[in-house]
Amino acid sequence: MFPRGRKLLLGVAGGISAYKSCDLLRRLQDEGFIVDVVPTQASLNFVGKATWEALSGRKVITDLWSEVENVPHISMAKENNIIVIAPTTADLLAKLASGRADDLLTNIVLASTAPKILVPAMHPEMWSNAATIQNVKILQDRGFTVITPGEGRMTGSDFGVGRYPETSNIIAEVNKHLPQLADLLGRKILITAGGTREPIDPIRFIGNRSSGKQGFALAVAAASRGAQVHLVTANTDLPNVEGITTTLVETAEQMSAVLELEFPHSDALIMSAAVADAKVASYSEAKIRKESLDRVDLAKNPDILKLLSANKKLNQVIIGFAAETSEDLVMLEESGRTKLASKSLDLIYVNNVSNGAVFGSDFTQGLIIDRSMNVIKVPEISKDTLSDILLDQLVSKLG
Repeated sequence: MFPRGRKLLLGVAGGISAYKSCDLLRRLQDEGFIVDVVPTQASLNFVGKATWEALSGRKVITDLWSEVENVPHISMAKENNIIVIAPTTADLLAKLASGRADDLLTNIVLASTAPKILVPAMHPEMWSNAATIQNVKILQDRGFTVITPGEGRMTGSDFGVGRYPETSNIIAEVNKHLPQLADLLGRKILITAGGTREPIDPIRFIGNRSSGKQGFALAVAAASRGAQVHLVTANTDLPNVEGITTTLVETAEQMSAVLELEFPHSDALIMSAAVADAKVASYSEAKIRKESLDRVDLAKNPDILKLLSANKKLNQVIIGFAAETSEDLVMLEESGRTKLASKSLDLIYVNNVSNGAVFGSDFTQGLIIDRSMNVIKVPEISKDTLSDILLDQLVSKLG
């Protein structure tokens, strides 16, 4: 599971400017991308596999015959949202134009339907050669984006057009091809998901029906928009999302401890987790026998949102969630307004969970209310769609 739009394959061909792609990799990571590097065998003469693994933090496969059981040329073609090949040599341009697939990188290119950006870098005479010009046109006609090389000094004393473009130009071109703008780039977003459990004894607990799907959808959507996401999740069966820091908790107190530590360093908190309002007053270290289980005394859990809101900085944003059991929109709105004010939230999403609605579902409906008491009625939509609506609101409030 990967953040939508933020997984990129960086192909590296065998040119002297391959070393410049080390900086490109770092800058792509700054843009929130998870980057798979696929170097050609020739490129390893300039930058080795160990360097790419150290910089990317990911395993690097250098040939078509490694890990064949995972079919890497197909899996990598499907997983990556965009392919950038930098540098692209004259030889590789010719291979791609002729549709050859004789190594891992060219196999991935043929198998991928993602946007493909080529970054040619070669001596001026090679760039202006009629064969190269024709190959570039063929590839452009097939939908490849070919960035025009820069002009300047080449290897040795040569000077002309064919120089590796500026990294900023490459990244600008990458962002043009993404469906989602990186409007949360550089922001640290803290998100909670799932439902807390309060133990009664080593076997039993007090819990709720939250699946965590909304919190995970928010985390993926925020990461796809460039945010640095920390997901604090309680008791879900959902897989971790690569590129998102995830902390697992069980109880309300554990969740509160993590949030108190992380919130001061975050730009926003989205509290989509269902936190138990009460815990057992006296936990039993041993299983309570059935005949003795006639009464369980409860104590209130701390109101996490209230505690964090009390110490919120002016430039921080808190979004809360409220689950109600009323189909009356007036009552739903009134409840949302009351909780928004009592917890000093910037925004709240309130919904009706009667008869098992919403919990565990991929869909939701409810009301979004902000501090100005503006109300947005949300019809039944996917939790992915709601995530982007809420993040649009967050972007606006973060300025």
